[in-house]
Amino acid sequence: MFSTEFLDLPPLQTAAGTVHLPGSKSISNRVLLLAALSAGRTTVHDLLDSDDTRVMLDALRQLGCGVKRSGSTAHITGLDGRIAAPGPLKLFLGNAGTAMRPLTAALAVLGGDFELDGVPRMRERPIGDLVDALRQLGCSIEDLGQPGYPPLRIGRPQLRLDAPIRVRGDVSSQFLTALLLALPLVARQDIVIEVVGELISKPYVEITLSLLARFGVAVRREGWQRFTLPAGSRLQSPGEIHVEADASSASYFIALGAIAATAAPLRIEGVGESSIQGDIRFIDAARQMGAEVTSFANALEVRRGAWPLKAIDLDCNHIPDAAMTLAVMALYADGTTTLRNIASWRVKETDRIAAMAIELRKLGAQVEEGADFLRVAPPARWRPAAIHTYDDHRVAMCFSLAAFNPAGVHVRILDPRCVGKTFPDYFEALFDTARTDTPHIPVICVDGPTASGKGTLASQLAQTLGYHYLDSGALYRITGLAARRAGLALDTAHEQSIARLAATLPVRFEGERVILGGEDVSEAIRSEAAGMDASQVSALPSVRSALVELQQSFRRLPGLVADGRDMGTVIFPDAPLKVFLTASAARRAERRHKQLISKGIPAKIDVLRADLEARDARDTQRAVAPLKPAQDALLLDNSDQGIAESVAQVLGWWEDKQSFRHA
Repeated sequence: MFSTEFLDLPPLQTAAGTVHLPGSKSISNRVLLLAALSAGRTTVHDLLDSDDTRVMLDALRQLGCGVKRSGSTAHITGLDGRIAAPGPLKLFLGNAGTAMRPLTAALAVLGGDFELDGVPRMRERPIGDLVDALRQLGCSIEDLGQPGYPPLRIGRPQLRLDAPIRVRGDVSSQFLTALLLALPLVARQDIVIEVVGELISKPYVEITLSLLARFGVAVRREGWQRFTLPAGSRLQSPGEIHVEADASSASYFIALGAIAATAAPLRIEGVGESSIQGDIRFIDAARQMGAEVTSFANALEVRRGAWPLKAIDLDCNHIPDAAMTLAVMALYADGTTTLRNIASWRVKETDRIAAMAIELRKLGAQVEEGADFLRVAPPARWRPAAIHTYDDHRVAMCFSLAAFNPAGVHVRILDPRCVGKTFPDYFEALFDTARTDTPHIPVICVDGPTASGKGTLASQLAQTLGYHYLDSGALYRITGLAARRAGLALDTAHEQSIARLAATLPVRFEGERVILGGEDVSEAIRSEAAGMDASQVSALPSVRSALVELQQSFRRLPGLVADGRDMGTVIFPDAPLKVFLTASAARRAERRHKQLISKGIPAKIDVLRADLEARDARDTQRAVAPLKPAQDALLLDNSDQGIAESVAQVLGWWEDKQSFRHA
């Protein structure tokens, strides 16, 4: 998962390949709670690993539930309707509505001493209609802050179950879902729930009813207004249950296929058109806009059909979360798109109607927003933009699709970490399937003499930007190590064999760690002997040519930071930012001296300085790729700078090159 403060998306052009979707958040948290409240042990397969499921699992552990997790499988030992740890307990539920609402209901009917809270945004998400419904039946719930919003304190109930429980249906379907999940715990008689007003997001209630049936509770439904839980209902583990892939997450890649899969379909694995999730009906909307979608048992294939996409006017009550993706697809349409009946957007992770309107306008769209609708006309002229995500995963994922704009303008996603709520690896999946011409992939080159600190600077820049990292100097050391291990002498007689080996080195850089074929060789390549081997292999022309191609292959989405001595002059001459990092020989000798002494290696500063000066002379005078700044390189003398100052300086230069900064 990207852990950077922002993520710059270069112009993207097409899409191809296969996406494997994570498990559904809505199903995952419902299943976890049902398994925890049931009698028996439940094995949950394909469970989503996200912020929301983690806070639910943590809460269940606090309540005394047995939880064992291994990868995407969880083993839940149920409480059989009795809380093992009745409090006092404080449960922190982040910004997870799928944890806050049903846990509030379940704990309120069971009783205890519980305090439920979350992040600041959770304190702005209404829960008053659910609380009112629970108070009707005798639950003890105290508002600890603003009435009708978390945090809440739950006490012991005096249940009254003879009259129908009334709950509003026009704010959030999660209120009805919470009651349906909780009331089987106390169904000693028929319990009736009546929905006041129109029920929104009906497909999510369908998911709840389907899962309750899997756990042994058959709810009788009269339309969408009256639900009856039969007397004697009891949650019973089904033993094993599989979580479907997330249909809401599928929407981003269905849209991606409709926008950018031009040569072949984009395949989406984990969910098919027969899914129990309402958001799978996003397929119908995408087809109306021109997408070509083929469904399989557990997969979809999507490609561009009509282009530009067709503008639509759609009631989105049945796909409230996935409809956000339509708002960004509207940027590529042939007219004005209107999304209606989306009032529930106002009470989600953020006010999504307002958020989408603000961010769409940044890109140049004409947008009209109402209490329950959004109207979007595509840009007459696309503008680069930095997209504020409001700590809302769906905003971040939706707007990543704007990077495929035909104008080739850049898009920055602020706080990409928020996708961890439902799809932690979303951007990795996007970059695996997105395609663009190589010159569009940004590269920052950091060149400079020995011991200037270019490796430390470059690796920290890569970490800050979420870019790949290339330590070009290490490649020669790795080649020498690999050749020695293959029994090859480092001479001209074995030059072609070493070149073939170098061309396919399975190497990657993780910060300051160097991984070769899964093995950490960081220490092995930093020995004096490895340095001597690097000098030998670098003198072989075929090896140098092979390593040039290998270095250029590191240029992958979303971008690359490369350090060395000829990155900006030989390897990536078209890099948009080139930095030539230097420091005085005296300062570099001091740094090298401290480094060696810290490792217990004896050294003298004057000797180190003489060695560095001699090395500088050799590097600047060598016939092949002599050490010199590229003509368009920016000089950074860090003799009197710490690493944090150098990083800040280069990031400032990078900011100056981003067009949306001045938009």
